[in-house]
Amino acid sequence: MSDDFRLHERAGWQYVPCHPMRVLFVANTLPPADISGVGEQVLQLAAGLRELGHTVHVLGRGRGGARGPKSLFPLTVVPAVVAEVRRFRPEVVQVHESDGGLVVLVLRLLAPFLGLPRPRLDALLQVSYREERRAVRPLRDRDGRVLGRPGAVERRFRWWKAPLQILLGGLTARWADRVLAPSAATAREIERDYLPARRAGTVRVVPNVTGGLVVPAAEPELEPPGYLLFVGRLRIRKGVEVLLEALARLEDRGLGVRLLIAGDGEHRAALEARATALGLDAAVRFLGRAGAGRVRTLLAGARALVVPSIYEGMPLVVLEAMAAGLPIVASRVSGIPEVVLDGETGTLVPAEDVAALAEAVAGLWADPAEARRRGEAGRRRVEECFRPEIAARLWLAGSGG
Repeated sequence: MSDDFRLHERAGWQYVPCHPMRVLFVANTLPPADISGVGEQVLQLAAGLRELGHTVHVLGRGRGGARGPKSLFPLTVVPAVVAEVRRFRPEVVQVHESDGGLVVLVLRLLAPFLGLPRPRLDALLQVSYREERRAVRPLRDRDGRVLGRPGAVERRFRWWKAPLQILLGGLTARWADRVLAPSAATAREIERDYLPARRAGTVRVVPNVTGGLVVPAAEPELEPPGYLLFVGRLRIRKGVEVLLEALARLEDRGLGVRLLIAGDGEHRAALEARATALGLDAAVRFLGRAGAGRVRTLLAGARALVVPSIYEGMPLVVLEAMAAGLPIVASRVSGIPEVVLDGETGTLVPAEDVAALAEAVAGLWADPAEARRRGEAGRRRVEECFRPEIAARLWLAGSGG
């Protein structure tokens, strides 16, 4: 049993063996149709619960689930869930992210009138959308210099989509019987942003995990091994401009660091232009959208993963990289310090600090033996603390039975 689980036990998270349960997970984004950390965590937790003998059904978009586009999921999923609850009769229905707010409301208030059993209603929220909205802002180095600005798509998110998600997030958290978060930092944000003060300390932590799914094979990567790797959707809060500025400093020192950027998004054109302006065309390669198999291949050839974000929940790619034996260089924000132990499994730096990020990368680059030691420490940490069966046991804590 890991030290992390002992801490949960001391905090009152006693694991109670349950009778086999029927559980319904509801999620808007699910692999392989979507490249989504949220969706993958749905499947990872489901795998852990099934391993412990519980029956888990997962409902998303498409055949048998919500019909229509992703943007209408909060509405269109409701009749699909009602039909599945009537057929499957789950003891627990768990929604993921703010998209499940109407599901929680309908099942809580209307289940008796619809002739449905009243399941326990859980909500697992990966982020606070109030905090994510705050993260749509210019990036600034420690000297105040602007490194990047949100694009039009991100500004629309800030002013139009984020308020709706905040409304749905508050509805979801307030009406759910149990609210879960992937990190203690995210739990505090959800309590602050979505819940009445009287419910302080009620959000439970069920960490993101890795290792419970079969990853499809990918073609061998043509890029020679020995590069820095960034993986994620290209948006302003991921802080990639900070990474490019740090890399430019390392270029000036002649370290020969190469960077692969796996991911796509609304900010890609601006990042490509910035890399060119910094003279990094030969050192940086934008790979575009990368599925799970290719990410696994890229991790195998990398020397370190870099996560320069200004806001996160608990990024899945950090766990995947640690499982692959890579050291992590990351911002000290959100739930990242709960996974990456500074000086042991990687290096944590202040967000938006170009100089600190450059020094952290240079330190790992100059000492391959230390980088390997931290990578192996990270691999052990994932095995001890971030596997599906561990998350499943934490999920079951307090479930009764």
